[in-house]
Amino acid sequence: MALTGRTALLAALGSLPVGILAPSWTGMLAVNAPLSLAILCDYALAAPVRTLQFTRSGDTTVRLGDGAEVQLTVTNPSRRRLRAHLRDAWPPSSWLTGTEQAASRHTLDIPAGERRRVTTLLRPTRRGDRRAEQVTVRSYGPLGLAARQGNHHVPWTVRVLPPFTSRKHLPSRLARLRELDGRTSVLTRGEGTEFDSLRAYVPGDDTRSIDWRATARQSAVAVRTWRPERDRHILIVLDTGRTSAGRVGDVPRLDAAMDAALLLTALATRAGDRVDLLAHDRRTRAQVQGRAAGEVLSAMVTAMAPLEPELVETDVRGLSATALASAPRRSLIVLLTSLDAAPVEEGLLPALPRLTQRHTVLVAAVADPHIKEMAGGRGTVDAVYEAAAAAQAQAQRRRTAEQLQRHGVVVVDATPDDLAPALADAYLALKAAGRL
Repeated sequence: MALTGRTALLAALGSLPVGILAPSWTGMLAVNAPLSLAILCDYALAAPVRTLQFTRSGDTTVRLGDGAEVQLTVTNPSRRRLRAHLRDAWPPSSWLTGTEQAASRHTLDIPAGERRRVTTLLRPTRRGDRRAEQVTVRSYGPLGLAARQGNHHVPWTVRVLPPFTSRKHLPSRLARLRELDGRTSVLTRGEGTEFDSLRAYVPGDDTRSIDWRATARQSAVAVRTWRPERDRHILIVLDTGRTSAGRVGDVPRLDAAMDAALLLTALATRAGDRVDLLAHDRRTRAQVQGRAAGEVLSAMVTAMAPLEPELVETDVRGLSATALASAPRRSLIVLLTSLDAAPVEEGLLPALPRLTQRHTVLVAAVADPHIKEMAGGRGTVDAVYEAAAAAQAQAQRRRTAEQLQRHGVVVVDATPDDLAPALADAYLALKAAGRL
């Protein structure tokens, strides 16, 4: 039994002994029988909590930064009216700071045999799965002097998806893609492997492109024109090891890498290329493979949502072996990882020959914008010291990138805000150069 604030107020107004508020109901009856009897009757008339029935409905996915609504239907099967306060508990990261109490607490008034629906508005602050914890109901008697309280487990899961903030860069990159693909007035010439059309021969054309059968049917020499090959394979590899846990600004490196991967996926699928995903550290954490162009982006968003950095050293040999098994033919392998010297020199460099022998490899890494700010610091001894440390870190990062480039790897090193468009630009540059 739970006593309410109204009971304490009545006790104080009546100058009742403190003992009436003690948990011993025998003592309470002996001190003030009328009030004690009223409390007991009020408790007896409160609707039971254990027999309440609950069902959930509502959103099961939400993009990070947006709101989700989850409905909870409460059925009162008893013969007593339910007057209650209800708390729908979720993990703390399900709401913005300071909004949990207003969003999770509800007041119920349900006649006997009827049902009511309450809505809990979630606004998650982190990616991943948010699971409902428990529903706590406090049922009051008609006088409000005593209450019954109980907990119920009503499962529901809302998956919080990556926000895909780099979507704003997609229209400009699609325009450049159309230029490369010859779908606008800007025509791009180049060799390819996909037949486009026939046209008349002009001096300077490659004689290997002459179509002799078509030439025999007409008076002019005809040559075949080509467009860049479509349906190329791109494998995006997310390194989910310890280096991906480092926070740059307000988000982990892994989140910035995910955002860049989503922009590249949206762009590449529009170009007609096939895109797969592999998330790996010491084992495969997520994989998306063989999806149709219209399904791959949503499948990747769903697969990325529950990913969290693992505080273990990435097994690069295992990662490269899994990548090679996922890319049996020549592909573009985009590895989103760190450019820290130790992991690259000890892990990635020894494994590169196996990857570059058959595939084009692009390494993309998240740079810390604070390092650039530190490098420009002057005026005080501390600022000069920080500038020297930043310059040393930048020089080491450049040396690491040059090591990768000597193995034929394309390197993209950019801040979280610039990584996604820089990776898309690198993809378009490879396409324009005929390396895809």
